[in-house]
Amino acid sequence: MEGTTPESTVEKIKEQIAENPILLYMKGSPKLPSCGFSAQAAQALMSCGEQFAYVDILQNPDIRAELPKYANWPTFPQLWVDGELVGGCDIIIEMFQQNELQPLIKETAEKQKSE
Repeated sequence: MEGTTPESTVEKIKEQIAENPILLYMKGSPKLPSCGFSAQAAQALMSCGEQFAYVDILQNPDIRAELPKYANWPTFPQLWVDGELVGGCDIIIEMFQQNELQPLIKETAEKQKSE
């Protein structure tokens, strides 16, 4: 097993984003978040009532290093929906409070089920 290169890490990130219509890159897991921002983001997503995938960047230091460059977004958590970066904690919470996150998540989940 060779060490991961930045290129192979970016490939892995692209794959994860392609395979998971709703994907949260966070510190820890939704049930055991390791940071307050990740906790809030995961809570908002869980409140939408749909399944979502997550990647614990603390367990994946290569992704933690490369994703901010790939995404052009310096911080975590990061929510990706349908291959697009939605944003970080502030944006997720704001969208949730304005009832914009729920329909986005629901539609994406519905689309995934019908495929």
